[in-house]
Amino acid sequence: MYEKIKVYVEKHHMLEKKDKVIAGVSGGADSVCLLFVLMRLSKEMDFSIHAVHVNHGIRGESADKDEDFVCGLCESLGIPFTVFREDIPVYAKEHGLTEEEAGRKVRRDLFEKVLGEHRGTKIALAHHLNDNAETLLFNLCRGTGLKGLGAIAPASGVWIRPLLCVKRIEIESYLEKWGISYCTDETNAQNTYTRNKIRNEVFPYLEKNVNEQAVLHIAETAEQMRVLGEYIADEVLRLKKICTKDDGLGGLLLIEESYRKTKEVFRPYLLHELLCDAAGYRKDIEGIHVRLTEELLCKQVGRQVNLPYQVTAVRCYEGIQFMKKREVPVRIPEEEGKFRLEIIDREMISQAFPQKNYTKWFDYDIIKNTVKIRHREPGDYLTIDKYGNTQKLKAYFINEKIPKNERDSVWLAADGSHIMWVVGYRQNQMYQITDKTKRILEIQFYGGEEHGRISRSDA
Repeated sequence: MYEKIKVYVEKHHMLEKKDKVIAGVSGGADSVCLLFVLMRLSKEMDFSIHAVHVNHGIRGESADKDEDFVCGLCESLGIPFTVFREDIPVYAKEHGLTEEEAGRKVRRDLFEKVLGEHRGTKIALAHHLNDNAETLLFNLCRGTGLKGLGAIAPASGVWIRPLLCVKRIEIESYLEKWGISYCTDETNAQNTYTRNKIRNEVFPYLEKNVNEQAVLHIAETAEQMRVLGEYIADEVLRLKKICTKDDGLGGLLLIEESYRKTKEVFRPYLLHELLCDAAGYRKDIEGIHVRLTEELLCKQVGRQVNLPYQVTAVRCYEGIQFMKKREVPVRIPEEEGKFRLEIIDREMISQAFPQKNYTKWFDYDIIKNTVKIRHREPGDYLTIDKYGNTQKLKAYFINEKIPKNERDSVWLAADGSHIMWVVGYRQNQMYQITDKTKRILEIQFYGGEEHGRISRSDA
């Protein structure tokens, strides 16, 4: 088994001379085997090891015994180690996660913390072949794309998984052969978690009733999908250079003519990559968003689709333009307690527009500049009707018979020189809410008669 692991490590360039490896050691068979394999490899490849154990605060005395076992094991082997005690149930509740998800998140964060503190170069985890098959089946049942079918990667950045090429039974046989003891997590036999059900019920059934090598074949398929995924990712990057260009406005343009020439199998992956680029995130960019974007190519110029992370895909003559809406900054006066400004998602509200002199709603996404709460300045103007006719602010003050000595004290909400709201008086027609409004800027004023000559009681 050791030789198989050694070849696997070399194939995927997991370890190098002078590496400092942070090894996750729970005390179970997999992680204990990982530790012993790393020790043996370190003698041949000249790297160092630092073990990390995380007590999740779930299994009471059993977890404490695992902690004591790992501490004793590392001390006997002369391996430096760090132990963390965390309350995973509390963390899970606070962050809206399952305990399984919370445990995984906390472990990864702590491993990375130790990596930084000890100037580590790699983080080694004890995933094995059965875990890979389990992950593929789990992802397939939940719904997944090509990346999910690739299951667990042997190496990704600082993360390495030297045992991914061997089955659980091989690990247990190795430990038995060398007389190495380990802890048994009693919860692994319980079917509380979905993965446990796959491990304890689905796989035994498949091996007994379908094919005794079912787990091996599933894991081999995951590896084939992973390699295929890497090829497609490389091809997508190549196509991206051919099919896109900068739109000159800070966005990205998909060139339809070039896109149509690409093979159909690559198109969804290319669109997904472009959406992720535009959003700046990969999480929550799903197949439905790719489909809606591609459908734009069959629609007339000007049609658009609103996508996650404030990304808009717009049909244009050349193809599709991807733009991310700017977050318009807001500047408030020194007397900031007099104003409250809030950006609201239109879909999250049900009440009618506020009919109050001192609470106004504005179409947030048409604002061009920094919103400023200020007094009048030269060049200020308003749009006074739906036809786009404008009026200088000075003329508006005269028409409203606002005394000259009070005009400098009237508060204004301004988009550059374009006055959105004369506080206590008129709201600019141009910025009013329509059925196309997606986000609302709500401004409330708490000044009273002193700054608008109208009582605050109606706000």
